[in-house]
Amino acid sequence: MRTHHPLLITDHELKGGEMASTDLRGRDFITLMEFDREELETILDVAFDLKRKLIRGEPHKLLEGKTLFMLFYNTSLRTRNSFEVGMQQLGGHAIFLQPGAVYTPALPGEEVAYTTERVSDVARVLSEMGHGIAIRIYGAKTGWMYGKGNLLIREFARWARIPVINMEDDMYHPCQALADLMVMIEKLRELKGKKFVMSWAYSGSVEKPLAVPQSAIIAASFFGMEITLAHPKGFDLDPNVLNFVEKNVKRYGGSFR
Repeated sequence: MRTHHPLLITDHELKGGEMASTDLRGRDFITLMEFDREELETILDVAFDLKRKLIRGEPHKLLEGKTLFMLFYNTSLRTRNSFEVGMQQLGGHAIFLQPGAVYTPALPGEEVAYTTERVSDVARVLSEMGHGIAIRIYGAKTGWMYGKGNLLIREFARWARIPVINMEDDMYHPCQALADLMVMIEKLRELKGKKFVMSWAYSGSVEKPLAVPQSAIIAASFFGMEITLAHPKGFDLDPNVLNFVEKNVKRYGGSFR
């Protein structure tokens, strides 16, 4: 893990001054739990490199001619606009697909005539036209069934021939977690040994999925942080996520309580 401000790092600095050889092309991005630390460091290195290029006004049209389909079952301000702006800055194009304006992708057994279309068909059609599919779905759009949003995204990944990106479901928000890591690295430099507290807080909105806190502690567990999770009784996170974090801190250092 680098110990100086990332914006001062020379381009492509990683392990001996070379960009990592980790090949992530073609992979889905649904949860950080499906990656290892080296792969996450590679993604972060590329992100910091692109941020430097943007600040310096250097061309970085890495996605020129590429199209990303964005399917939002839920409303969005930051995620939608950051993805659209990001694609534009990289030379690509983002297409916004709103369920109801197109046939709403549905899981098998949940189809409604002239209203929905099976996920398998939608995924294959979009794979013929674009280069990536990004999806957001949670809360009322899943009937409040925990894990159903993630299931739909994985159904897309099963049938799509192009990468599928999770823009937040009811379990994970990996893109937000990466953004959080970038900010912490910029502000704290070295993350190893730093205290990371994830605390429950009251909200008047019921549409607050577990995705953000779960992805946040997952991300912190890769970088040797001292993680504390605080919440009232009955507001527990997913046991599978907690088990992963416990194993990860044993692998990469840090602690979890």
